[in-house]
Amino acid sequence: MQQPILLITPPFTQLNTPYPATAYIKGFLNTKHIASFQLDLGMEVIWQLFSASGLTQIFDTAAKNQQNFDANTQRIFALRANYEQTIDAVILFLQGKHQTLARQLCSAGFLPQASRFAQLDDMDWAFGTMGIQDKAKHYATLYLEDISDFIVATIDPDFGFSRYAERLGRSANSFDELYNRLNTPQSYIDTLAIDIINQKIHQLNPKLVCFSVPFPGNLYSACKMAQHIKSNFTDIEIAMGGGFANTELRSVSDARVFHFFDYIALDDGELPLELIINSLNQQSKTLKRTFILENNTVVYKNNSTKSDYKQSEIGTPDYTDLFLDKYISVIELANPMHSLWSNGRWNKLTLAHGCYWGKCTFCDISLDYIKLYEPIAAKLIVDRIKQLIDSTNETGFHFVDEAAPPALMREIALEIIKRKLVISWWTNIRFEKSFTYDLCQLLKASGCIAVSGGLEVASDRLLALIDKGVTVEQVAQVTQNFQDAGIMVHAYLMYGYPTQTIQETIDSLEMVRQLFLLGTLQSGFWHQFALTAHSPVGLNPEKYHIIAQPNAITFANNDINFIDKTQIDHNIFSYGLKKSLFNYMHGIGSDLPLQNWFDFKIPKTKINPNYIENAIASEPYAIQKPTTKIIWLHALPKTEIFNINKKGNTKAYLKFTIYNKINNIEILFDTANGAWLAQLLSKISINQTKTYTFQEIKTDFEIYGLSNFELFWYSEPIGELKNYGLVCV
Repeated sequence: MQQPILLITPPFTQLNTPYPATAYIKGFLNTKHIASFQLDLGMEVIWQLFSASGLTQIFDTAAKNQQNFDANTQRIFALRANYEQTIDAVILFLQGKHQTLARQLCSAGFLPQASRFAQLDDMDWAFGTMGIQDKAKHYATLYLEDISDFIVATIDPDFGFSRYAERLGRSANSFDELYNRLNTPQSYIDTLAIDIINQKIHQLNPKLVCFSVPFPGNLYSACKMAQHIKSNFTDIEIAMGGGFANTELRSVSDARVFHFFDYIALDDGELPLELIINSLNQQSKTLKRTFILENNTVVYKNNSTKSDYKQSEIGTPDYTDLFLDKYISVIELANPMHSLWSNGRWNKLTLAHGCYWGKCTFCDISLDYIKLYEPIAAKLIVDRIKQLIDSTNETGFHFVDEAAPPALMREIALEIIKRKLVISWWTNIRFEKSFTYDLCQLLKASGCIAVSGGLEVASDRLLALIDKGVTVEQVAQVTQNFQDAGIMVHAYLMYGYPTQTIQETIDSLEMVRQLFLLGTLQSGFWHQFALTAHSPVGLNPEKYHIIAQPNAITFANNDINFIDKTQIDHNIFSYGLKKSLFNYMHGIGSDLPLQNWFDFKIPKTKINPNYIENAIASEPYAIQKPTTKIIWLHALPKTEIFNINKKGNTKAYLKFTIYNKINNIEILFDTANGAWLAQLLSKISINQTKTYTFQEIKTDFEIYGLSNFELFWYSEPIGELKNYGLVCV
């Protein structure tokens, strides 16, 4: 195909970094020497909206209905000159330019303020721990949210920074409502997006346009843009893929959908897209996991015998064409862990396809994107990290796995350190016992700054029912290990799981309170259980004591209404759970009774007030396996003979002086064992090519002529050495 393929992410996803799907596909197409161009349409619209000229148009358009303004909207409109004057400077600051503006942004009277700034009175305490740049970003974020409120109130009620007309795509079992909306006049946002689409199509002359639709909040715009292309560029074929299609369009049967799209591809998009391209080039008529329309009937084509590409074959994500220096970093909350999702530019990579656990009963584990687990070799991942650093000039990485495998994380960390790369990275994990104190120290040394993981319901009965494979005690111990390493932790929390009682909800909140109080969690998010069609609960609801109420499906099929036989209204807990968590995340309220967060009577918790503290204290001492890798992370210590005189007797010791990045540490060893240890550290240094196992160093100890290895290895001096650079992983 001579003409490039146009890859589009429709409005809206993230302000601070591109959603990676089109970059993944472009990277794959590069391996096939197929030309492509990617477009983050949402950000292109944002850059137009949030500019001096964009605001002028918004205010002029809104002025026609000024008589309907509420007080907040009227205030913003009255200050329009101030907004038009400051918007370009604020956007440049949030793009990482003109950083000296921070002090202006934080000073009273520079930014116009509306209702979003009302929360500042409650958050002044937070700014003592925020640097001036972060404080300025937070002020600028509130300023943008005020403008967003104005747009919603006057121009387009469907607008949102990370979604657009989301309601039309959520649980849309029928295409009717969305179809009817698509046949109404275009909105203000539609007009901006269509103008951009027109420019790109005239510039590129593509034969195929592909929309990656990750979320329900991207669906309407994808359909609207496809509708415009179909009406005005009749020779262009249009395909849709992405997370929304993968989870919700697996049983689509409404032919009207294919008035907008020629192809809807499911799951891994590389091979399906390659076969679509071959079909357009008349090289082949076979397709893979792709819906098309034949004789006005939706048909699922899966007649290719080719296997999907291995993860090692799909290439490195390619962010070319995207204006990486124009993305906008915002800080919605003062919480430093929570800000990672919206602050900073992160290169996104996947360590492994699918989930190595693949058992959680609320999760769509029957779908291939989770079910088919395939890790990527550590060296290849770090090769891709290096390529992305070179191509983007960014050293921040978000590994977007369902759950990053601990063993692979270990190998990647070692490879990063050995190659002397300086990066910052974070990822999603399971809170399993593999995350020992030592492994967390190694991950920190490689640049890990944060992890997020599903605690879900902090109840051992419900965790077992979920088949989570962890206990609350284990979560406490693992999060403590991360805290000891200086790695922030975010927990995904759930309420309303089938058969969950009111008592279990309150006890779960108490567990969360204690985790925040002890500092083992820095951030969290509560969400109410949703029944999905492809989860074990959705596939077998009777087993979980719920009654599913599915609708007839002609379009999207994911969320299913249900009746919980306990007949508990879990909605009533939503506000109190989220309010308490908001406060815990900002370091306040953990000493308050749980009753204070609710405006109705709740039962007293049955959890011991020291439960989490006791759980952390009960973590067993780590006994090394023969295959455990033993590594020295820092510079080799200085050694010298050190004599101690006790009651007239002088005994010689070998003193190790360790120089780490913060201070100097001195540890004494008896001379024989110390001499062996000194030569061992040079062997097991992270800078060496060979990595030694626990069994190998035990053998080395004995060859050296020493005895009682275990007695020495589990001694207090070695334990102290493990606090300053010796890791057993």
